[in-house]
Amino acid sequence: MAFPFLRAFVALFCYRYFRLVNPKLTSQDVTVIIPTLEGCGDELVETIRSCLENQPYEILLVTIEANRKRAEKMLSAMPASQSRIRLFTVTHPNKRRQMTRAIPEVRTSITLLVDDDVSWPSTVLPWILAPFEKDERYGGVVTCQRLRRAVSPTLSQRVWGFLGALYLERRNFDCGATTNIDGGLPCMSGRTVAYRTKILQNEGFTYAFTNEEWWWGKYQLNADDDNFITRWMVSHGWETYMQYHPEAEVLTTLEDNPRFLKQCARWSRSNWRSNLTSMFHEKHIWYRQPWSAYAVHLTTLSPPALLGDLLLVWLCHKASVGWGEVSHDRAMTSLYLWMFTSKWIKLLGHYIRYPVDVFLLPVSVLFGYFHGAIKMYAVMTLNVTTWGSRDGADDYDAERMKKLTDADRMKQPYYPSYLTK
Repeated sequence: MAFPFLRAFVALFCYRYFRLVNPKLTSQDVTVIIPTLEGCGDELVETIRSCLENQPYEILLVTIEANRKRAEKMLSAMPASQSRIRLFTVTHPNKRRQMTRAIPEVRTSITLLVDDDVSWPSTVLPWILAPFEKDERYGGVVTCQRLRRAVSPTLSQRVWGFLGALYLERRNFDCGATTNIDGGLPCMSGRTVAYRTKILQNEGFTYAFTNEEWWWGKYQLNADDDNFITRWMVSHGWETYMQYHPEAEVLTTLEDNPRFLKQCARWSRSNWRSNLTSMFHEKHIWYRQPWSAYAVHLTTLSPPALLGDLLLVWLCHKASVGWGEVSHDRAMTSLYLWMFTSKWIKLLGHYIRYPVDVFLLPVSVLFGYFHGAIKMYAVMTLNVTTWGSRDGADDYDAERMKKLTDADRMKQPYYPSYLTK
């Protein structure tokens, strides 16, 4: 228990980031793709504004046909966007289909995939581009993420927002540590991630991305797009990197109400599906990223935190009960201190930035135990792909996990194995 945790902490402390003094890649080598459902709204306007501030070559906005007019109205009210944004639509909401509608239109060497609820700092692009120029082997680069703090939140919003902020903080810690140890990333989050365009425009990638099968070919999966691309990088020999630095830090929003639990369930299902695929179907992580396989992917199979902690306490008690009262008490106290430290040490950066949140530490501990129930619920509902937290996102949910028939398979074109493997 101690060794993996300490090694990850040391790895993050010794993290090295890439920054070039005279880079050849510039913002004009970047195209931004933003899939969006609503096609308008304050969050999307802020996303576009912050992207434009970084001066990419262009932005490709992809929404659904029903919301085209709303998107056009929003863009017409943003004069700076007229010559630098192209609008595309698809029939039904489906993020993978929206992305593949825009990817063939990209004319630059780097493509950034961006969610419609993020804000960029003005410094982000040089940091994202640096690893691509540093080494040709890097095919994808992801940024760290922070929660955009609410203004004058209620007590309830503050608590839910606190849990969301800790989720991102813990994720940054894990991704930064594994990146520095063996280059592994559990998932390159689609909130803001960059890829070499030639990877995304590859014919084999397009086919595999839009025809992923799940559960031994029983279903066609159209959810978990960022997990799929992360696994594609591993299986096709590309290196990935996370730029863990404040100047490469994007802000995002999460639910600040009980719908946050639905987000947690959706993330947990995605983790189960992707990690099981990585470990037992594709298997590339075992030799390409062995530490990440051990420290991240295998934890998917670990018992819920409450059961694990109770088991540790029982085992420590049984092992030390014959040592004498003083030694037994010291052993149990040491275990309790270690368990308590493990509950907050990954979140130290958050508490340094927002010291007042220390008073909510008990909330995070209790939620960590409760999350075990979410994890168990998720594994029993892996065929569910609903968002549950976004209006209109589930209107065509059946397309995200579609049961395949023999007729469906007969309709699929044949692709040589060298294109898809």
